[in-house]
Amino acid sequence: MTIQVFGHKSPDTDSTGSPIIWAWYLSEVKGTPAAPKLLGEPNTEAAFVLEKWNLDKPEIISGVEAGAPVVIVDTNNPAELPAAINDADIQAIIDHHKLVGGLETKGPIDITVRPLACTATIMYDLMGDAAAQMPEAIKGAALSCILSDTLEFRSPTTTEHDRNVAEKLATDLGIDMAAYAAEMFKAKSDVSAFSDAELIRMDSKEYEVDGTKFRVSVLETTAPEIPLNRKDSLMESFKTVAAEDGVDEVLLFVVDIIREEATLLVPNDLVKGVAEKSFGATVSGDTVVLPGIMSRKKQIIPSLKV
Repeated sequence: MTIQVFGHKSPDTDSTGSPIIWAWYLSEVKGTPAAPKLLGEPNTEAAFVLEKWNLDKPEIISGVEAGAPVVIVDTNNPAELPAAINDADIQAIIDHHKLVGGLETKGPIDITVRPLACTATIMYDLMGDAAAQMPEAIKGAALSCILSDTLEFRSPTTTEHDRNVAEKLATDLGIDMAAYAAEMFKAKSDVSAFSDAELIRMDSKEYEVDGTKFRVSVLETTAPEIPLNRKDSLMESFKTVAAEDGVDEVLLFVVDIIREEATLLVPNDLVKGVAEKSFGATVSGDTVVLPGIMSRKKQIIPSLKV
């Protein structure tokens, strides 16, 4: 059977590109038939990357059949995967997030979880000498994943190894990283066509803090004024999204890639308390700027307090 390779729901560039990269490696290098899949519509940056490198958009699936062979990338969190994921035949996990627990496998599997900024960097390492065989489009996908996850090396998750791999890929491709990253971030910032609910869910993860369930949403942009001009309607939509998704509250951080800061929308006293206890902020209105906050994984999630 063909192995399905997929990342998390609400796929960003890494969760769109990494399944393509690893499915190529399994199929073309290892001789094991594999196909990339998505668990939702890719965000605007990921869609730009697919078009830029002439890559087919992977099929969007809503679930997996019992016993179906799968490889999970860019997550190990069951909440971000199909509901019946433990009924599938999970064959490998490749990830760069903390272990959450809850996944069950049919037997021993290959698990690679490394403290790097991007899943594609890990895949590059796992391929070894075979990485040189990657066609231009696959190298382009890998470079895009690294630039996206590191915010062009601005994110505190960035390691020197991520940078070195990106520079090697850019050299191979003959591409100006700064110019290309600017194109990617421009595409990511074009969110005018999305509804408030779609924006809130576009890049979000569920996380529980002392019994309070949050949907922690991040909008990384070079044009923060676009979502912030919609803050009133966005905050009104928090209630609907929270009710539909079974969480207590939405936390929406608008990350300004250029200024290297995040603006948290503050619709009520609960979120005001979170901002003050988690980040030492002083909140006087319905938004608060958090200087230096760029990474949900490294700075936001570990700091959350209620």
